[in-house]
Amino acid sequence: MPVTYRLAKDFNVAANIIRALVAPNQIGKLVVELSGDIDELEAAIDWMRSRDIAVSTVSREILIDEETCVHCGLCTGICPTEALSLDATSFKLNFTRSRCIVCEQCIPTCPVQAIATNL
Repeated sequence: MPVTYRLAKDFNVAANIIRALVAPNQIGKLVVELSGDIDELEAAIDWMRSRDIAVSTVSREILIDEETCVHCGLCTGICPTEALSLDATSFKLNFTRSRCIVCEQCIPTCPVQAIATNL
């Protein structure tokens, strides 16, 4: 089923695919950022659930252990929203929490395991 197409066409909801693990005729996982009018978003989520698509909203957040972080910058290259960046002057890691969509791509990238979620 073309889920992202239906979200755009039927609900005027934009779906930005962050990560996808989908195979034909199998259960898959899709991490998307949805944007649009709040009422349309709620209707779109209700529609997905009515089609037996499990939907969970992000209630987690990324945590960075400042004492463990070595500011190598590896996580900045994988972050799709640029929530992680290196300061051009100090070369210290900056985390802009409001930009983070909790895609968790940074977690396995960190060589010193300084990044985790709160759950």
